[in-house]
Amino acid sequence: MTPEEINALGVSTDLPVAARALGISKSAAYASARNGTFPCRVVKVGARYVVPTADLKAVLGMGVVA
Repeated sequence: MTPEEINALGVSTDLPVAARALGISKSAAYASARNGTFPCRVVKVGARYVVPTADLKAVLGMGVVA
């Protein structure tokens, strides 16, 4: 994903989009979310995994863009 695409994300994103931004496979992302080793914070909302965009940007070294 480009920085522009990441900056266009809302306050949070789903796990497959976060995985794509980090360059990892969707299956690896789900496995690491389940066992608590995903590179940034993941919030389980019902059956979904949600990733705060600010945390994703921090892991990517993008900082938080206001």
